[in-house]
Amino acid sequence: MISFSQVHKRYPGGFEALRNVSLGIADGEMVVVTGHSGAGKTTLLKLMAAIERPSSGSVVVNGQNIGALRPRAIPFLRRNFGLIFQDHKLLFDRTVLENVLLPLNIIGYRRGEAARRVRAALDKVGLLPKEKAYPITLSGGEQQRLASARAIVHRPSILLADEPTGNLDAAYAGEIAELFRSFNQVGVTVVIATHDEQLATRLNPRLVALKSGELIEAVPGAGA
Repeated sequence: MISFSQVHKRYPGGFEALRNVSLGIADGEMVVVTGHSGAGKTTLLKLMAAIERPSSGSVVVNGQNIGALRPRAIPFLRRNFGLIFQDHKLLFDRTVLENVLLPLNIIGYRRGEAARRVRAALDKVGLLPKEKAYPITLSGGEQQRLASARAIVHRPSILLADEPTGNLDAAYAGEIAELFRSFNQVGVTVVIATHDEQLATRLNPRLVALKSGELIEAVPGAGA
């Protein structure tokens, strides 16, 4: 499903975020990408979602070469993805329900079907009773669960999460870990970038380690 072949990513000014990365991720896998701050974890995820393009080498997702995609094709590719960002990117002037509804509005779902899917996603993450609340009233863990509901409401085949437990205490982090496990158990490919060793231990995924932009280790989880 996702293939990196000798990928380099250089940013303006010459900084090389990734160096000669080759990696394959199969349908339905759960992969945790670890490494120090600045190791290239976020860049790896951005390349998968065509937020960035490789400087050299190839990134192929569902048979499509990211580097060769025309701009108008990118929104269609991204429909395969659910994206969870470290800072959530929630809309604080909209309710919980309206935040989750937004991607379905963009795709063009009919109102009734969209509302049904939103409430199912909120129920999945335990936020259905707070559908009329505003994100500012939610705890950190609830905001992360809201971001997760928005990411999976359109039923993507791939879920990418960047440091999803970075600002959470152990209890909330555990809840988020179990959410990711439940998504993966129904066939969603899950790729998480994190420096949270406890998250990796709890999920027992396939581990991919980066150091200074280079792939140094790719270890299958015990369940792989």
